Amino acid sequence: MLISIEGIFRNGKVEFLEPPPQTNETRVLVTFLSNGSVQLSDKGVSEAQAADLRGRLRAFAEDWDRPDMDVYDAL
Repeated sequence: MLISIEGIFRNGKVEFLEPPPQTNETRVLVTFLSNGSVQLSDKGVSEAQAADLRGRLRAFAEDWDRPDMDVYDAL
């Protein structure tokens, strides 16, 4: 089974943002992401696809813009 769990690498350790599934032992793959915005064109997303994505995600904008969501900006 392959799942993704976001985390933060801090002080030599990965801190998960949600608990991983219960398992005695498992292999993991860690990918370090750069800070800042993601260039969708670098990921093969066209301007039309990006516009469609923005339109579909617009329904969540009110939640994202709430003051208590600012805590996630520092991640």
